[in-house]
Amino acid sequence: MAKVPIAQAVMDLIEPVLVAEGLELVDVEYKKEGPDWVLRIFIDKEKGITVGDCQKVSHLTGDLIDVEETIKTPFNLEVSSPGLNRSLKREKDFLKFKGKQIRLHSLSPIDSRRKFTGILADFKDQTVFMDLDGEPFKIPLSQVAKANLVIEI
Repeated sequence: MAKVPIAQAVMDLIEPVLVAEGLELVDVEYKKEGPDWVLRIFIDKEKGITVGDCQKVSHLTGDLIDVEETIKTPFNLEVSSPGLNRSLKREKDFLKFKGKQIRLHSLSPIDSRRKFTGILADFKDQTVFMDLDGEPFKIPLSQVAKANLVIEI
C-alpha cells in the first residue's frame, strides 16, 4: 500500500470536521522551513475568517493529529485565511471562481509558454478553460503547477 503524503493525510482527516463546522478547507501545506517543520492550514467561509475561527481549527486539528498520530515529528501549526490571491487546486476552486482573473503556471510549456494570466472561463473534464486577451485557451489540470486568483483593485 502506497504511503499518503502528510498534507493529503491531514486534509482527509480534518476536512469532514471543518465542513461540519461550516468551514471550507482550502489547502494544507507541510514543509520544512529552516530547522523546523510547518503545517499550514488555509480555511475560508462565505463571510470571511475570524481569529476565533483560526483558533478553533488550530485546537481541533492539533487534537485530531495527536489522536490519529498523523505526524510523528514536532511541527509548528499555522491556520489562516487563503488571502486575496488564494491558490486554486481542486475542481471546486476553479468552479467557484469562474469569471475571475487568474494566474496559472504550467508544469511544462504549452504553446511555448508556461505562464498564463487571464479570465477563468470554465472548468470541466479536468481542464481549465481560460480567456487570454479574447482568445480561448485550455490547460489540462494535470499540467497545472500553480494557479492563483489575481488581486483585483
